[in-house]
Amino acid sequence: MTHANDVAVGIVGLGGIGNHHATKLSDRGANLVGGMDIDPDARRRFHEEFGVHAYEDEHDLYEACDAVLITTPNRFHETYATSALEAGLDVLLEKPLAHTVESAERIAEAARDAAGFCMVGFNNRFAEPVQVLKGYQAAGRFGETTHVEANYVRRRGVPGRGSWFTSKDVAGGGALIDIGVHAIDLSLYFLDHPEVVEVSGQTRSEFGDRDDYTFVHMWGDDNGADGFDVEDSASAFIRDASGNTVSLEVAWATNRPTNDEFVVRGTEAGATFDRGSDELTFHEATAFDGDHHHFADTEIETREGDSHAAEQATFLAGVAAGEAPDINTVEEALSVQRVIDAIYRSSERGEAVRLD
Repeated sequence: MTHANDVAVGIVGLGGIGNHHATKLSDRGANLVGGMDIDPDARRRFHEEFGVHAYEDEHDLYEACDAVLITTPNRFHETYATSALEAGLDVLLEKPLAHTVESAERIAEAARDAAGFCMVGFNNRFAEPVQVLKGYQAAGRFGETTHVEANYVRRRGVPGRGSWFTSKDVAGGGALIDIGVHAIDLSLYFLDHPEVVEVSGQTRSEFGDRDDYTFVHMWGDDNGADGFDVEDSASAFIRDASGNTVSLEVAWATNRPTNDEFVVRGTEAGATFDRGSDELTFHEATAFDGDHHHFADTEIETREGDSHAAEQATFLAGVAAGEAPDINTVEEALSVQRVIDAIYRSSERGEAVRLD
């Protein structure tokens, strides 16, 4: 049987996240055989740092690979994911699935017809506290999970104004499709991927398009308000076919403290997971002998983990075994994309949108 670290893997898109993945692959001793980017400077830097060839044409890279990681800007996910699948490769595609729901549908169709598989990069699922929470869920500790409060809120955190992240044409949107996609995916994961039937949402652009945008840190360079035509926050309410719900708060910029908490509410117990700190607490109310009523908040300590490394390990193990992992599937990512699209449509129309 092929070992996961023997899989010949390449990377399409050699920007920040592509280099992050390359570093993780190198750290685990994976067989990184090359990269691809249309930017010659990105190719040169990649070759110098990782000592492998960087190609200008993706098909030249495909010939050297068993599998690829695709880390391009959102608009180009479809081009590279479909061509890699058509070449018979297995694909790990960074989130979101695409920049539009129509493009996401085409990727999903290509994946259904492909010999290889496509896994989508929702790395937060692989965080140790998330897996522990899911384990207790499966064991019945929470009873029926009925609601998730999902927060992915930055006080000021636009990822480089004027970059592709803040271009609707390239990214497909702003804070919602960039970080909100993680919050939606994790919420639906906690609810076991239900059928979403109704979405009500509102997006806002209040800070990123201002000349006096005030910030302390910025992930990329600030090229000014002229390159910002997306939302910087969104609020939404999501309902599934069983009446279970998600309340969502997402922001790149807002006048409130940063918040990364997910509150999972069940009929027997609940939990708070802080995505930023990995803190996990269970909340229960019980009584002994029909009396002695009390509340219990239990802090759960987990091992330190690396969610991106765990995600890569699952992907490479699937490639080596010739079996698609049953987590982070294209169909799950397509459901997330449909919710994002519905939030945008709900905001435009000023009313709830039905998905059933």
